[in-house]
Formats: sequence, C-alpha cells, structure tokens
Amino acid sequence: MVDFDLRSANARLRAGHPLIQCITNTVVQQFSANVLLAVGASPAMLDHEADAGQFAGIADGVLINFGTASNHQLLAADAAIDVAAAAGKPWVLDPVSVGAVDFRTSRIRRAAADRPTAIRGNASEIAALAGVGLGGRGVDSTDEVDAVLPAAAQLARTTGAIVAVSGPSDAVVAHIDGTDHVAHIDGGHDFMPLVIGTGCSLGAVAVAYLATADSSTAGPDSAATVSATAAGDPAIDSAAALARFEAVVAAHAHFAVAGELAAAGAHGPGSYSVSFLDALHAVTGDQLAQARVSHGTLTADEGVQA
Repeated sequence: MVDFDLRSANARLRAGHPLIQCITNTVVQQFSANVLLAVGASPAMLDHEADAGQFAGIADGVLINFGTASNHQLLAADAAIDVAAAAGKPWVLDPVSVGAVDFRTSRIRRAAADRPTAIRGNASEIAALAGVGLGGRGVDSTDEVDAVLPAAAQLARTTGAIVAVSGPSDAVVAHIDGTDHVAHIDGGHDFMPLVIGTGCSLGAVAVAYLATADSSTAGPDSAATVSATAAGDPAIDSAAALARFEAVVAAHAHFAVAGELAAAGAHGPGSYSVSFLDALHAVTGDQLAQARVSHGTLTADEGVQA
C-alpha cells in the first residue's frame, strides 16, 4: 500500500516556488498562470521556438499542451522536451483532443514517445492515446474514468509516465515494480467543467508538484535519479516513481479540495472561476491530508485486450 504524504508535498511546493514553463493552449494561458501563482509556483509562458529550449534549461519543469497548437508552439515543444529530458527535469503532456483529427494525433503520439514524466487527460483522451479509443468530442470526454483504467495502465507501462485521468472522480495510475497502482481522488464540483482552463491548468500544477517532489526519494528532477536510472538501480527507480506518483496525486487532491471549497462562494461558473482561484491559494497542507484519496491496484485480468 502506498502511503501518500500530501501535507509534505504541499509544503515543499509552497516553499520551493518552482518556475514552470507552459507551452499551452492560448485559450487558457492567463488562467493557468493565475492558477500556478495561487498554488505557490511561478508561471512562464514562453512558447516560441527561438527561446523555448533555452528556457526549459532554466525552468524547474515544463507543461506541453497542444490545445491550440501553432507551428511556433509545435517547434517550441520539441525543443523544450529535448532539453527537459536531457536535464532530467519533469515535463507533463496534456493530450488535448488526441484522436479527433489526424495531424494533432500524430504530433501528440510523437510527444508521448519521448517519455513524459506524466500524462494528464480526460478519459477519452487517455483511451485514444493508449490506442484503444477514438478520442473525445473536442475537449469533452465521452468515456468514463473507471472504464479506461486498463488503457491508462497500458499507457503507463509503455511510456513510463504517471497517467492521470480526469473526471467526476479523478484517477492516477502508476506502474511501479511490476504492479499497476491506481489512486482515486474524489472532490471538486459540477461547476468545474464549465470553467475553461480547469483541466489544462491542472496539468501545470502537476508539473509544479513534480518539480518539488521529495528529493530524499530521488524525485524526477534529481541528478541522482538520472545517474541511478542509467545504472539500472531498481531501488532508486522505484523511489523516484513513488515520488512522482505522490506528486501527481497531490496536484489532483489540491484541485479536488479547492473545487469543493470554491462552491461555497459561487453562484454560477463566472463567480466560481474567481472563487476557485481563491480556494487554490487558501488550501492548506492539513486540508490536503484530509482529501478523499484511496489507493488500489489493477489485477492482471483487467489488462487491455488486444
């Protein structure tokens, strides 16, 4: 059983103020930047190919989201991924609308092959990226979270990423030491899908938590992890994977708790958007420690059938 220490994860994020580079959907850039500031991180929306790679070397982590990708953003993503991967820095892929149209799908699959630290999407996007679904209707999911958990586990195994599936109840899947671990996170509110940017900004917050993952367990931005992985040290690899798993769960728990708190001061999607930013900022480590998070595993007979 995995013992998540969400209180400490939040404390590290607040103390670390990680600098997060966002190559992301133009529709959500301002909202995502405000969300990162609210949780204690620093946003940087550098997405031009001329300097994206260089800045990835400065940033503590990178978000790649092809929601409204331009040629500039596609080239910027390639450069930033190369630098982040070489430096052992965490980067998160948000496969927006994968499966909907051919070119977008091919570019997202190419990015996924570069072994992101985490992949975060809705159920239909995760199924499509795993090759067992057709994708959603634009940014909307047409699949249920639990139904695509085997696909998420397959994707975690093939990419090495922590795979997060967003929905009414979020799920985070990690393949560690031959076992497919699944964490469910309950919370949020029905207004969240009605506010543009809640999903995309969650990817950015996942990067922030990953960037401050526990260094004592050789988190993804640790030089020890890079060298130990190259040497094939299974103990270090497992510790790093557990740290990444906890970080992505912490990001989802932060959103779930804030999503519930925000509803108290909201009368509709507009006021909820403002209240949600306030709630993200107000969430404490003690509140995260009380988040409704459960852990289990997927059995072999729940694997995806060819």
